[in-house]
Amino acid sequence: MRILRQGSDMETTIAPPAPVAAPSGPVGATKIQARNVNVFYDNKQALFGVNLDMADNAVTSLIGPSGCGKSTFLRCINRMNDTIPSARVEGEIIIDGENVNDKRIDPVLLRARVGMVFQKPNPFPKTIFENVAYGVRIHGLANSKSELEGIVERALKRAGLWAEVADRLHQSGTGLSGGQQQRLVIARAIAIEPEVILMDEPCSALDPIATARIEDLIDELRAQFCIVIVTHSMAQAARVSQRTAFFHLGRLVEDGPTEEIFTNPRDSRTHDYITGRFG
Repeated sequence: MRILRQGSDMETTIAPPAPVAAPSGPVGATKIQARNVNVFYDNKQALFGVNLDMADNAVTSLIGPSGCGKSTFLRCINRMNDTIPSARVEGEIIIDGENVNDKRIDPVLLRARVGMVFQKPNPFPKTIFENVAYGVRIHGLANSKSELEGIVERALKRAGLWAEVADRLHQSGTGLSGGQQQRLVIARAIAIEPEVILMDEPCSALDPIATARIEDLIDELRAQFCIVIVTHSMAQAARVSQRTAFFHLGRLVEDGPTEEIFTNPRDSRTHDYITGRFG
């Protein structure tokens, strides 16, 4: 990439960041299909005709500049946009052949199938145990106290947190560090055995060490879930995802295997964003 310094005739060449190979491994069949998805907030259109397939047992990263529609699209998958009075969604989001926008679909049950982890860790003001047990109780997934305890323990182990909290399960979850809180939130999400996990900038509020732990966890969890993650970090998208989709001004510009998007993008806008020309 070449840029011209303001107030100077000196031209400087900046090398694009070296891509990092995404984790290898089998990618499952298509789990989610987005077909001609349009989103409006009142009279303003935020997404334009998005068509995107997301695979099971894989991580799909959504990248693009701020305000390009990544998080809006993510919220379409579990109908979180329903909670915004001015929002209107058109098109289809199909999970295992079923359109989630069908009026017969109960959003509460949908969100049990499609868990979500937000940008800022948001543990409930409850104990560590009750944070993880909450959804299990709500959905009636445990028939006894011992079964509930087993589910909580398994979820915390899968989230890589059990060894750190096993002796303080009845202390407040808000007393954990930021990285631990985010893993607690992930444990809460996977305790109810969802099929899909959505993550909206899950590491943006964390330090590099906590970020590395979450990225390792994401790579482990993809063997069991379809994961879709919004991230502003090019390096993170390259590290954790098998497929990447680039959004710009509310439109899906292109998508494909992560290595291809980062090394040989088809669209000049993707190349310019990845190499830092804008964004």
